Amino acid sequence: MELQVAVAKIEKYAVGESGDTVEVVERPHGGVSIVLVDGQRSGQSAKTISNLVARKAISLLAEGVRDGAAARAAHDYLRTQRGGKVSAELIIVSADFETGSIVISRNSRAPILLLAGGEWRLLDAEAEAVGVHARTRPRIEEVPLRPGIVVIAMSDGVWTAGERRGAKLDLLSLVTSFPLTLSAKAYADDLLAQALLGEQGRPGDDLSVVALRVGGLDVDNVRRLNLTFPIPSRIYGTWD
Repeated sequence: MELQVAVAKIEKYAVGESGDTVEVVERPHGGVSIVLVDGQRSGQSAKTISNLVARKAISLLAEGVRDGAAARAAHDYLRTQRGGKVSAELIIVSADFETGSIVISRNSRAPILLLAGGEWRLLDAEAEAVGVHARTRPRIEEVPLRPGIVVIAMSDGVWTAGERRGAKLDLLSLVTSFPLTLSAKAYADDLLAQALLGEQGRPGDDLSVVALRVGGLDVDNVRRLNLTFPIPSRIYGTWD
């Protein structure tokens, strides 16, 4: 089998720094974890918060700590560092080769889109953000690691895209209309594009989409990573 991971993200309109952070780490017993953190507010202050939470979660996952425990530890760390006055929304999606499962840990208002058994569903049970309340725990879902599984996580800016204009996206209907053969990159790019359309090209919040897909074809056993990253205009604007 082949595991595909893709990320597509953009900052809030007219804000130079995205408050969302996405990190990917290999698991010590095999597999990969993707951490998505949406920091409270926007811009640099939100980025500081999301970086703090993401670094804590990633470091623990890299040491072999289980996902739920890593999420709770990241919550405790943020709550201690900021006195319970700052929150962040945290999602961890893992392909765990040791257990042969996909593990989804969610502390976020935004739901997860999950394709399993050929059917899409929303994982949307109420879940608290990390950093504020003492007994906050993640919502955890685990499904077998099988070809055809797709997991799409998003920041709340994507989930609420278009809402301020009275035309909130129906993301479940949207992904249901997609061909089941789409790559993880296509899922991430298409959902972000639809969210931007809903915001008329001027997003009122940071937009981030993470897509994980399990394919049935492993051609050559080679690991590949492709990254496209924009260079800020303040840098290339100074070039001769």
